[in-house]
Amino acid sequence: MTGLQTTAWPYPRWIAHRGAGKLAPENTLAAFRLGAQHGYRMFECDAKLSRDGVPFLMHDATLQRTTNGHGTGGDLDWSALSQLDAGGWHSRAHAGEPLPTLEALARYCIANGYLLNIEIKPTPGQDETTGRVVAEAAARLWQGQAVPPLLSSFQPAALASARNAAPQLPRALLVDVHRQGFVDEAVGLGCVAIVCNHALWDVALVATVQGQGLRALSYTVNDPWAAQRLIDLGTDGIITDRVDLFSPAG
Repeated sequence: MTGLQTTAWPYPRWIAHRGAGKLAPENTLAAFRLGAQHGYRMFECDAKLSRDGVPFLMHDATLQRTTNGHGTGGDLDWSALSQLDAGGWHSRAHAGEPLPTLEALARYCIANGYLLNIEIKPTPGQDETTGRVVAEAAARLWQGQAVPPLLSSFQPAALASARNAAPQLPRALLVDVHRQGFVDEAVGLGCVAIVCNHALWDVALVATVQGQGLRALSYTVNDPWAAQRLIDLGTDGIITDRVDLFSPAG
């Protein structure tokens, strides 16, 4: 059992999804700055690897939706990825916004005292390598910081690799559909939390997860009724796009 399971939970309830939800181009520094302007002090991001092993921020395996590039992001070296426009798809105001490295986001968060949930989002087939490299980078970048980033993934192999590379960093298993044994799987991976599709939580599941010493977090919660249901259930964290709707002080 890790230290975060036996001490006070260091993370706030409200977490801004991909920086600022849909108000700015996701996973760009512009988004994290906007989320911070709305009062958020913890963010979620997606991290994957360039062909030459640089952790950078992007959700999709392919480039088309959120950049002016084409093909698989992980097939390009960082020198090429760094030249892409990751903001023009969202709005003219953000045209020219670059893809950030995980290191750039780390420096921004550390300088301002913000906290981070890094979702390890491997290019298909790169689960173990991505888990290892992202964890090693996070351990280096946050060395000496009071509160480390929370590493999460849908891919158990990525979490296992992250655990082996940087066992001191807290981990969380992401779960999209209810499947047999996922709580035991999270415990076996040494996780401190489970982050579920918010519709999966009910009284029994919250009790089971918290009874194992894990925290119960939810994604992606954009409606007041859904947020209130999760608060009433006693869950521990809410990831939202609606940084303009939910006050993180609430």
